[in-house]
Amino acid sequence: MNMRKIVLIILLLQLTLFAKSQFQTMVNEKGKDYYLNPIFSGDYPDPSILHDGDNYYIVHSSFEYYPGLLIWQSKDLINWTPVKNTLYKYVGSVWAPDLVKYKNKYYIYFPADNKNYVITADSINGQWSEPVDLKIGNIDPGHVVDANGKRYLYFSSGGYVPLSDDGLSVAGEYKHTYNGWPIPRDWTIELFALEGPKLIKHGDYYYLTVAEGGTAGPATSHMIISARSKSPFGPWENSPYNPVIRTLSNSERWWSKGHGTIVEDAKGDWWIVFHAYENGHYNMGRQTLLEPIEWTKEGWFKTPDGIQTDRPIKRPHGTASVSTYSLGDDFSGKTLRPHWKFFQQYDTTRFHVTDNSLVIKAKGHSIGECSPLLCIPSDHSYTAEVELLIDGNATGGLVLFYNNSYHSGILADNRNILANLRGWQFPTEKNVINNHVFLRLKNSNNTVDMYYSLDGVKWNKIESSVEVSGFHHNVLSGFLSLRIGLCSIGEGSVKFKNFKYKAISQTTAPEK
Repeated sequence: MNMRKIVLIILLLQLTLFAKSQFQTMVNEKGKDYYLNPIFSGDYPDPSILHDGDNYYIVHSSFEYYPGLLIWQSKDLINWTPVKNTLYKYVGSVWAPDLVKYKNKYYIYFPADNKNYVITADSINGQWSEPVDLKIGNIDPGHVVDANGKRYLYFSSGGYVPLSDDGLSVAGEYKHTYNGWPIPRDWTIELFALEGPKLIKHGDYYYLTVAEGGTAGPATSHMIISARSKSPFGPWENSPYNPVIRTLSNSERWWSKGHGTIVEDAKGDWWIVFHAYENGHYNMGRQTLLEPIEWTKEGWFKTPDGIQTDRPIKRPHGTASVSTYSLGDDFSGKTLRPHWKFFQQYDTTRFHVTDNSLVIKAKGHSIGECSPLLCIPSDHSYTAEVELLIDGNATGGLVLFYNNSYHSGILADNRNILANLRGWQFPTEKNVINNHVFLRLKNSNNTVDMYYSLDGVKWNKIESSVEVSGFHHNVLSGFLSLRIGLCSIGEGSVKFKNFKYKAISQTTAPEK
C-alpha cells in the first residue's frame, strides 16, 4: 500500500471519529446565538405549547407519573423552568394534552384510560380544578374556537365535538371531518395512526397539524402532517409539503419525529415543537425538539431550507432567559419539588419534607410494589447518589425504573446491601452498614455500575452491574422511560438526604 493511500485512510478514520464525537456530544460550534436540540432532554413527549403575553408555557404527557401535567415556563423557547403540577388525582395513564387559554381562563384537555378530561385555572400558578370527565371516548383532544367564539374539541379519529361555552362539557354529536394524509405504502412505518390534532387560525385559514405513522416502531414511522381549511369543520386540504417533518433514515440522530404544535413567538417568527426518540438512547423516552418554520406565499408552512434537527439552529430573537432547573435536591423547604413523581399512586400521607430530608413511609415487598419516587435523567451518562437512613424493617433504594416489572438498582436494609438485576434481588454485601448508607448509580451509556459508601467520600463498587439499553417502549410497551427512582419498601420508613445528579463524559476516570 503506497503512502498516499495510507494518508487517505488515516484522514477518513479521523473524519469518522470526529463525526462520531459530534454525534455523541452535540457540540454547538456556532456559539451562543444558536441552540441545539433537544430543548427538553429526557422523557418529555407530546408537547403542547401556549404563547401567553411575555411567557411561553408547555405541558407534556405524564402517563403513570403523579402528580401529573407539569407546566413549564420560558421567555425564549429554549430555557425552561418548572412552574406547577396541575393533576393530583389519579385517573389513569395521561396521554397527549392540549394547553389553551380562552377568555382569561386556562384549560388543559387530556385523555386517560379511554376517557377525556379537562382541568381549569384562573392563572397558570393558581389552583387547578379537579379533573372533569367530558364523558366521551377517543384520545388526543385538540381545542379550537370558530369565528363566532364557539368551542370545539378535535380527536385523533379525525372528528370533533362541540363544547359548552364554559368548555366543561360536550354540547353535541361527534362528526368526522378529516381522513389524514395518505402515507405511501412502500414507506416503513409502524401503522397509520392519526394522532395529536392541534389547530390554529392564521390568516384566512384554520391549520390542522397531526401526527401519523405510529409513535414508535421503525425510526422512519412517526411524521408531522399539515392540512388547512377556511372552516374549522373542513373540508381539509393536505399540505403539498407533507410530511412537514419526518425521520428519513435510521442513520439520523433523531428517530420517529412527530406530534408537532406550531407557535408564533414575540417577534412574529414561527416555530414548531415536537418529540422524537434519540438514536442509541431509546430508553430516555421521547424528547422535546424545536425547529423554525416559514410561511410560503401560497399560505403553507414548512421547514426552511438548510435546517437540520441535529445541527445548531439560530435561536429565537430576544433576551435569553436562564433556567434554574436542576435534578439535584437537598430537600430544603416543606414541599416536594415539582419534578419528582410517584409511579401510579400519589399519597400525601406517605411522605413529608422536613429538616433537609425527605421521609417516605415504606410500602410493599418489592420495588414494583412500593410506588417509587422518580425523576427524569437528562444525559446519556451520569451519576446519581443519595444518603439514606433506614428506620424499622424498611429497605431503601436507588434504582433505574421503567415499570413495576422492569427495574434495576442498589438497595439497603438496616444491615445489608442488596443488588436488583431486572427484578432478581439478592444480598451482595452482608453486615456492612448500620441503618445509614450512601448509594450511587453510575450510568455510562447504558452500562450501570453500583456503589455504596459509609461516609459519602469513599465509595465501594459492588460486583453487580447491569445493561439497560433495552428498557424502552419498543421492547416493553407502555410509552414510558427509564427514570431514576428512590424506593422505600417494607415496614417503617426511609429518610433521603442530599440527592445529587451529575452528568459525566465518557472520558471520566474510573471510580476510586
